[in-house]
Amino acid sequence: MFDSDLPDLEELTTADHATVVAAITGWAKVEAAASARRLAAIAELVGRGADGPTDSAHWSCDNWDAMAAEVAAAQNVSHGMASGQMYLAMALHDRLPRVAALFASGTISARLAATIVWRTDLIKDAETLQFVDKVLAADASRYGPLSANKTGQAIDAVVDHYDPGALRRARSAARDREVVIDLANAESGIATLWGKLYSTDAAALDRRLSQMAHDVCDDDPRALAQRRADAMGALAAGAERLSCGCGSVDCPARSERDARAMSVVIHVVAQASAVDAEPDAPSTAMIMDGGSVPAPQLDELIRGGAQLRPVRHPGNDLTAESSYRPSAALERFVRCRDLTCRFPNCDRPAGSCDIDHTIPYPIGPTHASNLKCLCRKHHLLKTFWTAWHDEQHPDGTVGWTSPSGRTYTTRPGSRLLFPTLCVPTARLHTAQTVDVPVVGRAVMMPTRCRTREQNRLRRVDAERALNDAHVAERNQPPPF
Repeated sequence: MFDSDLPDLEELTTADHATVVAAITGWAKVEAAASARRLAAIAELVGRGADGPTDSAHWSCDNWDAMAAEVAAAQNVSHGMASGQMYLAMALHDRLPRVAALFASGTISARLAATIVWRTDLIKDAETLQFVDKVLAADASRYGPLSANKTGQAIDAVVDHYDPGALRRARSAARDREVVIDLANAESGIATLWGKLYSTDAAALDRRLSQMAHDVCDDDPRALAQRRADAMGALAAGAERLSCGCGSVDCPARSERDARAMSVVIHVVAQASAVDAEPDAPSTAMIMDGGSVPAPQLDELIRGGAQLRPVRHPGNDLTAESSYRPSAALERFVRCRDLTCRFPNCDRPAGSCDIDHTIPYPIGPTHASNLKCLCRKHHLLKTFWTAWHDEQHPDGTVGWTSPSGRTYTTRPGSRLLFPTLCVPTARLHTAQTVDVPVVGRAVMMPTRCRTREQNRLRRVDAERALNDAHVAERNQPPPF
């Protein structure tokens, strides 16, 4: 599988400079060829599963999602990343076979192959696509040394020559507005926020944040930028003012209750003494909706009026709750134990997940040993695409078996920071059951108005419409 002429790790330590540089080039080609073979395997899997149940095309969790779940588990990546790889694999296989052949030989990189797929995605005519594939394959080996911008320009020049309506153009600013809050990559209690607003809304928000930041007294220890950031949190909590942080009881801007603290419930997963510890003590609280809270901020929230609600471990009690929906206390324990969705490689925070019965209710009891967090996508996958099977253990460990028979194990997210939550609960005596399809079950599946393919075609048509003026200009007769 590997090039025998390339030096291995031990040989590199004694090789000369030219050999080391040649090894970098050689192994880059091997890496590209391996990536191409991985995508080819993905395309084969998608091709085999493409002829799924026709009535599932409008399902919220459709056949594509079912295949993406297996691709994600096999590669230890997220569902979204697996879906993107599936589209890239199918585009290379079906739309750009000559470019795919170059990729498989290691001549072009995975990055360049993905760029070509993206830049040619709006071409609808099959004959035009064949011409573009042929020309790009002939030129692609020359694109490697170019910058990303120059590579895109070179590809666009070919697309513009054969199908000017398929040029990728920036969408209008109004359509592109968004606000993104990244809790998945939060570090030290800080999350990243970015986005685009209407200019009028942005001006109003900027003015309001500045006003709130300047309403505190001169002894507030925070910098202006920090006060503006805290003001955003106060606005989200419904506050009109930002509470001053000077600590003085006589401060006119002091608030008895911090709206940011009162808007959240902190699930303290620690000994009671940790709540009263000094702010500099090494302790961390996990936010159920993602991210973490360091000790100083935890202390600030508690002093600001945040409500403390302890989490109770169920112990070895075999008593199950009588209803389908767990009580607030049991649900709180399951979410704090799991912290994220329990499907392989899914990091969706537990706060936005469903509570799933591993053994379906009422055969499976509403008990901590039979409950886990699943995001809506993977909850639907387990319920309606029943080739996936799961088995839960008393310590919260869940074993999954995929449609291909491969097994994956997920463990509660709290086992590293709060291992006491993973102490085994009671071992249930309900045997694992094979899920039997229920007549009419598909009626309960949430549906979409248009299929995934219909949505893709609408997006292609919408983006091609942005090029109408460009095409009309190209079609104008030359001036006299």
